[in-house]
Amino acid sequence: MRPVIPEELKAELLDVGLEAARLAGALLRDGRPADLAVAATKSSPIDVVTEMDIAAEKLITGLLAERRPEDGLLGEEGSDTPGTSGVRWIIDPLDGTVNYLYGLPSWGVSIAAEYRGETVVGVVAAPMRGETYHAVLGGGAWLETARLACRAAAPLDQALIGTGFAYVQTRRAHQADVAQRIIPLVRDIRRGGSAALDLCDVAAGRLDGYYERGLNPWDLAAGELIAREAGALTGGRPGERASGELTLAASPAVFASLQPLLDEAGAWHD
Repeated sequence: MRPVIPEELKAELLDVGLEAARLAGALLRDGRPADLAVAATKSSPIDVVTEMDIAAEKLITGLLAERRPEDGLLGEEGSDTPGTSGVRWIIDPLDGTVNYLYGLPSWGVSIAAEYRGETVVGVVAAPMRGETYHAVLGGGAWLETARLACRAAAPLDQALIGTGFAYVQTRRAHQADVAQRIIPLVRDIRRGGSAALDLCDVAAGRLDGYYERGLNPWDLAAGELIAREAGALTGGRPGERASGELTLAASPAVFASLQPLLDEAGAWHD
């Protein structure tokens, strides 16, 4: 049974999430040094963290500690506290770090709030687009003040699909094999470099669908809720929820066609 979530709590969490995303986005946009360098690596030598990832997460966690001190927190750059309120924040302070490092505009700040294990608020700020997406469970998805809706039904061969690739070479090679099997069946494939923005692009009708293996909770939590609240279907393998094993978000008709193809192609394993 779903937990009952007070409306005033949803509103408060949304306000805090929007404030944190706005401040972190401004820091990343305006504070990027000309000599930005790699501060650390993660899954491989090409999976990087910059000083700005760390600074943005510090800003967000500081604000959350001030506004909601009893909440839990899970952040990409190492923040992990349990909390006592039933609320847990899941944050990616800079989704699309490699794009940011190279000066490409497709990066964003992703902040989600769970209540007793269910995502109830999602915010994705894309400062270089001048856009902020948000959703509240049961309240629709929004780009600023415009309500979002995924694209109308389209046959798979007319669908534009987004995807992403891992920074671990063995997984990336398999993902390329899966993409090679999918490309002849769709209009085309795009690789944007930010899972959070790809999910929001599904919500905004800029993509018909998006899939990827290997996402972490902070990559997908906010964007998955935004896509779902815009009318997209989301999931993983047939009958399963979106997860690190496989995340798929698409307009309903495209989802129904694409999910079994991805399962048959083994998109869920390395």
